[in-house]
Amino acid sequence: MKLKGKTAIVTGGGRDIGSACALKLAEEGANVAINYFSSSKGADATVEAIKAQGGQAFALQGDLNTQADAEALVAKTVEAFGGVDVLVNNTGGLIARKKVSEMSLEHWQAVMDVNLTSTFLMIKACMPYLTSGAIVNMASQAGRDGGGPGAVAYATSKGAIMTMTRGLAKELGPDVRVNALCPGMIDTDFHNIFTKDEVRRNVEAATPVKRQGMPVDVANLVLFLACEDSAFMTGASVDINGGMLFS
Repeated sequence: MKLKGKTAIVTGGGRDIGSACALKLAEEGANVAINYFSSSKGADATVEAIKAQGGQAFALQGDLNTQADAEALVAKTVEAFGGVDVLVNNTGGLIARKKVSEMSLEHWQAVMDVNLTSTFLMIKACMPYLTSGAIVNMASQAGRDGGGPGAVAYATSKGAIMTMTRGLAKELGPDVRVNALCPGMIDTDFHNIFTKDEVRRNVEAATPVKRQGMPVDVANLVLFLACEDSAFMTGASVDINGGMLFS
C-alpha cells in the first residue's frame, strides 16, 4: 500500500471528487479525516465505506472559511491519528454565475473565501504537524482559461491557488511537496447545477477522449501526487481534462 500508516485530510469530502479522493487514499492505507460543510449524509457514507474496507476515518462538519474550524479539524486529526502526512484541499465552489458588472463585493469575497481563504487556512493549520509529505490543492481548468460565462471570480480564485502552489513548493520544500490539479469537466454536482446539459454534450464531443471525467479519475491523480510515486514533482499544476485544453 502506497500510504500505509499515513494520515490524510480531505476537505469537502462529503461528495463527488472529495469522497472519491477519501476512498482512494484509504484504499492505499491512509487514515482519513473528512471535512464537510453541508453534505453530512455523503460524508458519513464515505466514512462507513472506508471502515467497511478495514480502514480508519472520521467526518467533521466545519466552515473552513473560519480559522477556528480549520484548526479544529487539524486538532481532531492529530488527536485521532497522531499527525498529518497528506492534505487535500478540495473545498470550493462557484456559488453562482455572475458577470463583473452585476457582481457585489460580497459575492466576490464569498467566492475568494470558499476557494482561496479556506485553502490558506487549512495549510496554515497543518503546518506545525505536516513536517513531511504532500499537499494537493484543487485548482481548475478555469484558472488557465478564465472559465465560462459568469465565472470570473471563480477563475481568479483558482488561478490564485495555482500561484499559491508554486510559492508554497519553494517555501515548504524539500520536506513537503505542494502540487495542484486543474480538472476540466468532471461529472459532479458542480456541473449538474451550473452547466447546461447541451454545453456538457458539446464539451464531450470536442474532447479527444469523448467523455466527461469522473471523480475517480481525479482521485487517481490525487493519489499519485500524494504518494512517493511523484517524489520529483512539486509546484506543478497538472491538467486533467481529457485533452480539452493543453497547457
